[in-house]
Amino acid sequence: MSAVTVLGLGQMGAPIAQVLMGAGHSVTVWNRNEARSAPVVAAGAALAATPAEAARGAGVVITMLTDAAAVDAVLFGPDGAAAHLKPGSCVVQMSTIAPAEVRDVAVRLPAGVDLVDAPVAGSVDAAASGTLRILAGGESGVLDRMTPLLSVLGTVRRCGAVGDGAAVKLVLNTALVTGLAALADALAVARSVGVDRDVALEALASGPLGAVVARVTTSSSFSIALASKDLDLALRELGDTPAPIAHAAGHALRAVTDRSADITALVGKE
Repeated sequence: MSAVTVLGLGQMGAPIAQVLMGAGHSVTVWNRNEARSAPVVAAGAALAATPAEAARGAGVVITMLTDAAAVDAVLFGPDGAAAHLKPGSCVVQMSTIAPAEVRDVAVRLPAGVDLVDAPVAGSVDAAASGTLRILAGGESGVLDRMTPLLSVLGTVRRCGAVGDGAAVKLVLNTALVTGLAALADALAVARSVGVDRDVALEALASGPLGAVVARVTTSSSFSIALASKDLDLALRELGDTPAPIAHAAGHALRAVTDRSADITALVGKE
């Protein structure tokens, strides 16, 4: 079994650490807010005071952080993990950041340290049950080596080179957010013509918006703030390419005042 470090114990990082421990891996964790580490430490993880301390002796270091700035600080800032990684170890970058940002991380790692680009698709429940979809990018031999570990967390979908996993994640998140915005419009039409919301959702569930209907009617957690950040990454990649629906969805996300609300707030409750 591997010595694995998990940097970042938010809604996804914490259950990922728990699943790894359940599979018999030795897990060390670090989180900026140490109090959030308590449940994972109580389950058997070792707690490190800094990312540097967490990285020492680790064969695999997983980053599950908010954005590229957090990844940069945790890996390369004061007390960062990167300088303490041993040759032959691997960083598994699971945060949702831009493809170019992932590639930048890879080239800045010490010689002999590999990187797998591995953002995930799936809910907190999927993280806790080990049923995530892992969008993996990296060199073929490195992916071969990391796939058994990643398979503990879910199904590994090989996307190509480093950065390609991040690219696929932006595609998926753009589809999710624009789909929710389309569903909101469809329900607005339903209200206008006197169709009950539940009747409309049942009818829409078997059509092209079925996946987002399922997302609205199940329990999950993907905040407006994070969705807005991710869609902004996609819009930045688009540059001058016309994408009116994505831009409209971005406007709808920015209009939600409760930034901690789940993205289903785009659709509303009634």
